[in-house]
Amino acid sequence: MSSIATMPFGNTGHTSTRIIFGAAAIGAMQQPKADQVLETLLEFGVNHIDVAAMYGDAELRLAPILRERRDEFFLATKTRDRSRQAAAESIDASLARMEVDQIDLIQLHNLTEDDWWEEAMAPGGALEALVEARDSGKVRFLGVTGHGTRAPKLHLRSLERFPFDSVLLPYNYTMMQNPQYARDFRELVTVCKERGVAVQTIKSIARRRWRDGDESKKFAWYEPIKEPEAIERAINWALHEPGVFVNTSSDATLLRIALEAASNFEAGDVDAINSALAADVAALGIEPIFVPGGLDQI
Repeated sequence: MSSIATMPFGNTGHTSTRIIFGAAAIGAMQQPKADQVLETLLEFGVNHIDVAAMYGDAELRLAPILRERRDEFFLATKTRDRSRQAAAESIDASLARMEVDQIDLIQLHNLTEDDWWEEAMAPGGALEALVEARDSGKVRFLGVTGHGTRAPKLHLRSLERFPFDSVLLPYNYTMMQNPQYARDFRELVTVCKERGVAVQTIKSIARRRWRDGDESKKFAWYEPIKEPEAIERAINWALHEPGVFVNTSSDATLLRIALEAASNFEAGDVDAINSALAADVAALGIEPIFVPGGLDQI
């Protein structure tokens, strides 16, 4: 098995695997099952975990492995609170749940609506709590995340307001067929590259939103691609974007397939890769999970 490629995580000084573990996958698990999933990360050498205060029991499930192997992981979490006090309390609670003294990256979660943005950035807003946590040593770096087609634009707005260390947003083949989203994404990536801001991407293997009457087991709020070869192509396509990281799905049953795809990644002919993804879209009924002016949030 080849190793998963690594690269600098922005200007943080950390070299992260290009695949980041999305710990929402363990939020509903009992500890023994979560431990098995986390062992898979060690097997593939994944050294970056992305969790959030609102991901069920995920932070609690990380505590045992962090107790023993804290130095082996860049640890990121999120708060969706918008006020200074609530965000400060959220950070303290995350530290307690994970039983760690310091978080590497704390992120303002899903900051992609104007009112949310204004509240978080205003005096007395959540950004103040993040800065205070960094200055006191509770966290090291600050980031912002977002769902929906407005994420790139709002992230650019956030970067003009404050020098965040990272951004996180959707990136997959179908979303990039939206010309406006593609332009906004490219603009954001260009700015991030110039400023040394890490770019994390999500939803690389999203198939579509769940359809009414679908009785499949649901481990994510959207339906993921489940065919191994199609997952490999989707991961391969995302990794062809220079300088971005790819976060794994919240469906843990697909984790090994994604990690194997990342470990086998080799740059290839982009036109052929795009053609293969277009064929998968047609064969599997893949659709954008975010649509401007309509279904544009979770």
